[in-house]
Amino acid sequence: MSFLESMHDTRFVPRRRLASGHWMTIFCWAARRRFQLPPPERRLFQVTPDTQVVADCYWQPDRATRLTVLALHGLEGSSEAHYMRGLAEKALRAGFNAILLNQRNCGGTEHLGPGLYHSGLVDDAAFVIREIARTDAVARVAATGYSLGGNLALRLAGTHGPQDLPTLRCVCAVSPVLELEACVRALERKSNVLYQWNFVRNLKARMRRKDACRPGVFDLSRLDRIRTVRQFDAEYTAPYFGFASAEDYYHRAAALRVVDRIQIPALIVTAADDPFVPVEPFRDPKIAANPNITLIVTAHGGHCGFLADRNGADDDGYWAERTAIDFARRHGGAPLG
Repeated sequence: MSFLESMHDTRFVPRRRLASGHWMTIFCWAARRRFQLPPPERRLFQVTPDTQVVADCYWQPDRATRLTVLALHGLEGSSEAHYMRGLAEKALRAGFNAILLNQRNCGGTEHLGPGLYHSGLVDDAAFVIREIARTDAVARVAATGYSLGGNLALRLAGTHGPQDLPTLRCVCAVSPVLELEACVRALERKSNVLYQWNFVRNLKARMRRKDACRPGVFDLSRLDRIRTVRQFDAEYTAPYFGFASAEDYYHRAAALRVVDRIQIPALIVTAADDPFVPVEPFRDPKIAANPNITLIVTAHGGHCGFLADRNGADDDGYWAERTAIDFARRHGGAPLG
């Protein structure tokens, strides 16, 4: 039996005409979704002396006794991303709290700090988990991340053990950029030019907004010449965070470096037809050797797609969101103390 045959999960069946990774990815990115969510509490977290991040918080009336789903978005996403709001809706329906965290500068927050964010920056998520334990008595957290956020969720669990973050009970990573170099290399294929263009367009627009808030902090003289994510990271991300190069950043920030250290239940969901998250890194023996990790590789699903047919009035077909909530329900644990 081949690697893919041994790893394929048959529980996900893509919606008709979406059995192509590209079609699934683009359709789920562009499709309009309607959500039944109350107005969130918009909360600021002072993650460093000079930087704040913003989260949209959805609370149950007895928040301290409920499991809290902490959602982490992908590259150039925000708390407004459809999968973030879809996850929040399903979390509330399950009786959980939901916190949708914006990474630094995302969601219109460029004015709240001087710097940038990157694919391995887990400090903010760890800060939020500790802060809601202190201020809201939240004793159980399940982190769920998509794409870049999936890498963050796995790195969070791999770099912060139960002794350090006792309220983090489990993590789920959907389409995680587990090995960043492999993902960036896949983005550079001609077939992925649309995704590359979209990421770069958004990254450059954010740098211009950043410059409007903090004039002169970053040199934008070469911004117009940037055409790829790798070029952007070489020019801005890597130097700002002290990495030797974009490639050094990709190696050191990838969750694959720390998955062997994960000590809590972790679910990884990825698709064999994801256009720019290659399935090969999921072969790594460190994943199979860690009994805390459950790996699901579906034949179809695209990148952060996983749209199936509806199964009842309360099912919108977004299978990965439902799977993440089910995993949180099973592994979120009982309240502490």
